[in-house]
Amino acid sequence: MSWAATAVLGGVSGLTIMLGLPIARWGRPGPRLMAFLTSASVGVLLFIFYDVIRHASETVEVQLGTSTAAGVAFGFLVAAGLAVGLFTLVLFERVWRRRPLPAGPGAMTAVAETTRLPLAAPLRTALFIAIGIGLHNFSEGLAIGESAAAGAYRFFLVLVIGFGLHNITEGFGISGPLLGQRPSWRFLGLLGLAGGGPTLAGTLVGYAITRLGGATSVGTQAVSVLFLALAAGAIVYVIGELQHVNRKIGSQQMGMLGLLCGFLAGYGTDLLLKSLGG
Repeated sequence: MSWAATAVLGGVSGLTIMLGLPIARWGRPGPRLMAFLTSASVGVLLFIFYDVIRHASETVEVQLGTSTAAGVAFGFLVAAGLAVGLFTLVLFERVWRRRPLPAGPGAMTAVAETTRLPLAAPLRTALFIAIGIGLHNFSEGLAIGESAAAGAYRFFLVLVIGFGLHNITEGFGISGPLLGQRPSWRFLGLLGLAGGGPTLAGTLVGYAITRLGGATSVGTQAVSVLFLALAAGAIVYVIGELQHVNRKIGSQQMGMLGLLCGFLAGYGTDLLLKSLGG
């Protein structure tokens, strides 16, 4: 398949995440519905974390079968990626909160969506979710690009369709913290690009690397594992932030139901992807 066709389909697969974002424009729901939807966002992220770690672990196990040194090296890569993905967001949040507030008429309104004011907390959380999901989607893009460059066209189309469907649920995950905030369409577009754009970038990188060195090269696997680990670390941070929000909302029963529904939504789309591939 040509580079251009691969890029277009890889981009479409990633940007379906936009379809799950408009839910953030709803009016503010009641506490019970808010608890359900926010927890559903956490459930989607929990499944993504499980899926990310599973794929990274599979690669580590393959390397262990090759040599102990390679397996240990890849295991260290996973641990380092987790730490960097988690603590980068922790440090970013700390720096953000220390930013001085601007003075002058209207300044408070101007920064309401971009600083440490109460309104900004959900926006920052949604952005962090999009970044974590974007790191995960870069790894998915690698798989799309590799299959296209290797001539596995049926598998390529399965990945494009499956990841495209899966990204819709990831869009819901990003929207969870924004319920009742009515963010601008521009901000939602930014979230969509942060979460879905890396699928296109990963597709192009995977295509190029496969043409140059082969889809099973150690370098390709190392890049994939690193981005999976970075995504897992970022997702751990975001889950902690959303759980803090959930404790403030209350309604534990609806929260648990939302958590289950969100996880099952992610799990269900993953099973659909596997059934299409089977």
